[in-house]
Amino acid sequence: MTGPLPHPTDPEFALLSHSSGFRAKLIPKLPFFLLLWACLLKGGPRGGPLSCRAWPITPATCPRIIPGAEQQLREGGSQVPACLLSTFLEYRLGSSWHPAELQAGSVPFSALMLISSPATSPQQNCARVSAQLGTAPASSARRCPCRDQLPACSRRSLPWPPPSPPCARKPWEKFRRESKVRAAARRAAVVRRRGAMAAGLRGAPSLVRSSRWLQRWHPSLRPSGARSAHAGAAAQLQREYDAVVIGAGHNGLVAAAYLQQAGLRTAVLEKRHVLGGAAVTEEIVPGFKFSRASYLLSLLRPQIYADLELQRHGLRVLPRDPFSFTPLLEDRSPPRSLLLGHDMAQTQQQIAQFSQKDAQAYPEYEAFMGRMVLALDPLLDAPPVDTAALGKGSLLQQLRNLRTLKPLLQAGLALGRQLPRYYEVLTAPISKVLDHWFESEPLKATLATDAVIGAMASPHTPGSGYVLLHHVMGELEGRQGAWGYVAGGMGALSHAIAQAAAARGAHIFAEKAVCQVLLGRDGEAQGVALQDGTEVRSKLVLSNASPQITFLELIPQEQLPKDFVQRIQQIDTRSPVTKINVAVDRLPSFLAAPNARDGQPLPHHQCSIHLNCEGTQLLHQAFTEATQGHPSSRPMIELCIPSALDPGLAPPGCHVVSLFTQYTPSVLAGGRSWDEQARNAYADTVFDCIEDYAPGFKASVIGRDILTPPDLERIFGLPGGNIFHGAMSLDQLYFTRPAPSYSGYRSPIPGLYLCGSGAHPGGGVMGAAGRNAAQVAIKDFRHL
Repeated sequence: MTGPLPHPTDPEFALLSHSSGFRAKLIPKLPFFLLLWACLLKGGPRGGPLSCRAWPITPATCPRIIPGAEQQLREGGSQVPACLLSTFLEYRLGSSWHPAELQAGSVPFSALMLISSPATSPQQNCARVSAQLGTAPASSARRCPCRDQLPACSRRSLPWPPPSPPCARKPWEKFRRESKVRAAARRAAVVRRRGAMAAGLRGAPSLVRSSRWLQRWHPSLRPSGARSAHAGAAAQLQREYDAVVIGAGHNGLVAAAYLQQAGLRTAVLEKRHVLGGAAVTEEIVPGFKFSRASYLLSLLRPQIYADLELQRHGLRVLPRDPFSFTPLLEDRSPPRSLLLGHDMAQTQQQIAQFSQKDAQAYPEYEAFMGRMVLALDPLLDAPPVDTAALGKGSLLQQLRNLRTLKPLLQAGLALGRQLPRYYEVLTAPISKVLDHWFESEPLKATLATDAVIGAMASPHTPGSGYVLLHHVMGELEGRQGAWGYVAGGMGALSHAIAQAAAARGAHIFAEKAVCQVLLGRDGEAQGVALQDGTEVRSKLVLSNASPQITFLELIPQEQLPKDFVQRIQQIDTRSPVTKINVAVDRLPSFLAAPNARDGQPLPHHQCSIHLNCEGTQLLHQAFTEATQGHPSSRPMIELCIPSALDPGLAPPGCHVVSLFTQYTPSVLAGGRSWDEQARNAYADTVFDCIEDYAPGFKASVIGRDILTPPDLERIFGLPGGNIFHGAMSLDQLYFTRPAPSYSGYRSPIPGLYLCGSGAHPGGGVMGAAGRNAAQVAIKDFRHL
């Protein structure tokens, strides 16, 4: 190639760099001085001197760079001859460069390192060459700048352009190179046709688009106009995207961020006026900001924190230590209480009030559960093994499919000889597991709350041990199993994820309710239809809604296999949860731990405060009443006061109180619904229980927001009010979530994916389902 350097936006440039850059793909991560040294020592295709297109580079032709080359290159002031630079640029950028195109005879090594940064793309590198070195004037002589330094005999024997060395390429290399050029030309033509059809979506009509393959190879090669056009929630809804996400819950927002980061033009459509799904902050009582549904953070995957840079987008988490407080109702004064924290010595001292044996066993129990969490952790960040695919396709494809077994094998190897004991934790009732470790009822009941929270299950229900494990799988600031409050409420987390997605170019819209998934002639997803009649076309559709809404409401039933529809209809979505948000004018003062005189929060006020947890039998009794259609007379109550650590949630001196209570059936005995009278009657029962532990609580109440299971379904789209989009029982996990053969986020509808809590690994503010589903969708998109 001769003449001035190509500009990265020229149509020919994408073709040239795409076709001749196959060598650069193999070596972009090698340090420059190693690459250069290897080029000089190894030589060309047959071990001879490596050529700059045609000019042989040898110690005779370039004497300044060979002696001590590595040392010279390490020094910031080292100079690199232009003829050698042209050789490097050919191998680095996949393009040939005439030495006369580099105006100076030599260039600083620091500039060359900037040009050859492995984190940049061929286009960016070429642009940097133009900027750093310039181009030769049209009248400049075509000669090597190092030629004057050579002996006269050498100068006479080096005409320009020099002859090609014999056998510079093997015969098949020419065919391979020409094939790549033709393939790149075809891809460029396809891109141009697509660009003409979607000019209004991708920016200015004059914007030149490089190959879609090249854009995927490096994100920086995507047209800048495409990214700037997607400025976030304020952008206008377009009629076509690469991907549409139904629902702006935290999983949907996470999926959108990863899709957009991979170069897919993505839109998120939320039916409510506020983003976040169940992870929202709402001001129900004037001046009081409630985490209306979800209220604690721990399970969010560390990779998502890092990949989306959530701290940079405003996320701030307030860790809790101590983290659990269980006051007791006793005849003694003051009543005893159990305070658990991260200081093991203090925790053991608290447990010793009830049992010295339990105090000694507790550290071993924590270590046992910690090992199990570490073993199962890899399973959360990968799709479940597709057993049906293991025996399909060619032998090579079957071998590749075996790689999906890696997380499962890692988990088995990590559990090792303790596998039978860990299997018991997953399958046995949590009461049986805890009876093996401890003897004191307050400790067992406190730990058992994590095994039944959100589940229509008793501590005596087989398989309840896994729910306990699910709630200790998280970490906060590197501390395993820790939970904390989000500064500003859970809505601040959703806002940070939305900001991360918008910063990458995603479009996010509130009050855009989807009523149907559009299907093509072959039954594939082609977009969505909104309630206002608007149609948004896309190649991929990811649903953050529950499996029931996605497949039973948004898809015509005749388009789905009958067995699949039956499986979705049979998902257990029973919910025991009624969430009550309360505004109070002072902190609760517990008999077991009275308030300070100044009314300031004490350590136990930042905890999850467990009431009616004197023993596991109380929890079982509350469950039994709910199974008969009656709200519990002594419900299990988890009371949290986030304003103890985040005073900005309430006016000065006031506080917000979150009451996560169970058990309440979705449908009352006799088929009665949850009318206003039933809702208030249950809330009064809860307040009476709290009054027993903290006299004066009822008098401190300013306002309350009662959310029964039907309310949770109506407002947040939680099926049956189930916070996990379906029970976390063993028959609805891993291979069978949401249905057998469809646990890998794909659905019977090609191009439609499930990315919410109804998919693996389940509920909680985890983000894993959104991240995993996005990665599967991106992989499929590249093969469209």
